[in-house]
Amino acid sequence: MRLAETVTFGGSGLDRAAALRGDAEQQAALWRKGRVLTLWKGRPLVQGGQTLVWLASDSPLAGQPQTAIFLGLSENVPVFAQDISAWVPDASIDPAGGFFDAQVQHHPDLPQDQGFHELRAVMAQLSPRDAELAATARALMEWHRSHGFCATCGAKSDMTNAGWQRNCPACHTSHFPRTDPVVIMLITHGNKLLLGRGPTWPEGMYSLLAGFIEPGETIEAAVRREVFEESGIRVGQVDYVASQPWPFPASLMLGCRGEATSEDITIDPAELQDARWVTREELLSAFAGTHPLIKPSRRGAIAQFIMSHWLADTLD
Repeated sequence: MRLAETVTFGGSGLDRAAALRGDAEQQAALWRKGRVLTLWKGRPLVQGGQTLVWLASDSPLAGQPQTAIFLGLSENVPVFAQDISAWVPDASIDPAGGFFDAQVQHHPDLPQDQGFHELRAVMAQLSPRDAELAATARALMEWHRSHGFCATCGAKSDMTNAGWQRNCPACHTSHFPRTDPVVIMLITHGNKLLLGRGPTWPEGMYSLLAGFIEPGETIEAAVRREVFEESGIRVGQVDYVASQPWPFPASLMLGCRGEATSEDITIDPAELQDARWVTREELLSAFAGTHPLIKPSRRGAIAQFIMSHWLADTLD
């Protein structure tokens, strides 16, 4: 797809400068002239809900270089990410948040128009570069949070390689950030598109079907299996469309399109509350906010991206 990388988090040409990660002297020099993005509980610091806030490395909130993650060079400026989740604010936020979490946490040492936002709430407003950097930082921090112990021997591991590796001091095993592949698919039958909704989703929220790829499985096989398991629909031809890093917590969404060979829906109630065929005209109504049942999809998500291009006939 020619427009594939215009998806949110789709890449901005960031120089990740991987060759500099293991050079301690280089990292120290880069830190001194670098800029730092702080995240609290996975929420990046954003100004006005639209722009990432970059702090000088000598700012009190920037923390220490040994706990920072080197993200790369953005317009030749070294950029880092720092987790400040240890900060305990006076006013807490609801950690559950929900699908459309608009809560903002403010730090007393920062201007009032700067706050820690749930990334999904602001992702569509960020520039491509800001979106890529925020997604990378969030994914890496979540990996460090959930992989603090060696999977081989159980000992506590240490962050190294500028945040892109963890080493076990006991058995000397090295661990690297993981990404879990997920297929998300636009399944069509003529002028109709298959949509579904999860049992816990907000009222009116429908989306494309999706699921994790299993070990030993191709992308195409995963598309056919997931669609059949969830909806009872058989799928023939499957084609890749676009991908999207999805750092919630560590997925890579592999967007595909497939042609259904059957129409009769039989849902798996453990996976879906409802599934239905929707015509182009109905989907246009949903995107416009005038459909009686289906509400507009989340801006910035690859499902919305793929459906928009299907409507515009630009999935080539």
